[in-house]
Amino acid sequence: MHETDVKLKFCTLSFYDKYVIAKINEGVHLDHQHNEALIKVIEDHYSKPFVYITHRINSYSVDPNVYPRATKVEFLKGFAVVSNKYQAKINAQIEQLFFGKPFEIFSELEDAIDWAENLIKKS
Repeated sequence: MHETDVKLKFCTLSFYDKYVIAKINEGVHLDHQHNEALIKVIEDHYSKPFVYITHRINSYSVDPNVYPRATKVEFLKGFAVVSNKYQAKINAQIEQLFFGKPFEIFSELEDAIDWAENLIKKS
């Protein structure tokens, strides 16, 4: 069930019971400062297990050094990347190496949501 949307300068977060869907704006370089802003909003929202789903409909870059910090978010159980773009999937495979929790790559948002819900059931 959709709960709320939060719009930051660089993205929109759509919160659901078991997962959050992030849509990062075109051209953003997601760095430590952006990551800390995301973590603050997400930690303020969740006090139970959840999955972070990034729906990569826009072109943007991610500093892989943000992942060790993200791995430490207490209730974060997994991370999913959704994209139909070849380069985004290749980038996600590299990012996956830096994340210490379940991390999957999908072409369809519904598949990522199904995975997230199943992951939470198991936790």
